Amino acid sequence: MEIIKCIILGIVQGIGEFLPISSSAHLILVPFLLGWEESSMAFDIALHFGTLMAVLVIFFKEWWNLFIGAVKKVTKGKNSTENKMFWYLVIATIPGAVIGLLLEDVVEGFFRKQYWLIALSLAIMGVLIYVGDKWADKHYRKQVEFKNISLKQAFIVGCSQALAVIPGFSRSGTTILTGRLVGMSKEAITKFTFLLSVPIIAGATILKLPDLEITLSTILGIFTSFVVGVISIKFLLKYIKNHDFSVFAFYRVIIAILVYIKLIWF
Repeated sequence: MEIIKCIILGIVQGIGEFLPISSSAHLILVPFLLGWEESSMAFDIALHFGTLMAVLVIFFKEWWNLFIGAVKKVTKGKNSTENKMFWYLVIATIPGAVIGLLLEDVVEGFFRKQYWLIALSLAIMGVLIYVGDKWADKHYRKQVEFKNISLKQAFIVGCSQALAVIPGFSRSGTTILTGRLVGMSKEAITKFTFLLSVPIIAGATILKLPDLEITLSTILGIFTSFVVGVISIKFLLKYIKNHDFSVFAFYRVIIAILVYIKLIWF
């Protein structure tokens, strides 16, 4: 049964990390809804390692090109879009990393048992994503594509990532919403969000590495989150070409309602 739980939670992490539905909230709420014992923070971080590998596999070429662009700027003084975006991503990572280091343990420690508050965060962000996405489509006739993202836009999106320390808000959810509000296209903010996830997930994984216990269940969880993470990334990149983020907004509200139903009647 333990192995089955780890695989299911690996699936939850693989889906929740990249779709704007909050993986941290789901890793807490799924065991609650199913009546399971809550998993440890170390295990949650192990699952994050699986999704880190997923985004590295999908975006390895992009990150490599960004890095080479930055190196060429330093060694040859050559300006390029790759160099610009590399440093934009570095700058955008700083706010979330600083807030995460300062508040993550406190916030996570408080929220992990506050199921009603996590559900409320899911619902609130769901409504905001729905309204913000619709507003952006009406307000910005010409939306900014990835290569034209400005430093100001990148920094604002990076600051919003700090809200991800609160389970339910979602790292991808907050950055996608913010990117849309500052005029970025669905495709641009989705790609930027995926690239931005690499340093922040890597940092969290490295910090928690000493607490990680390597067992068969952990390995299966990591592998599952990796495979499902790859599928989720490919799905969202294809999905947003012809759809908005409404389905994820509705899903968040539905899950929040289910949590309140269990809290009240069960």
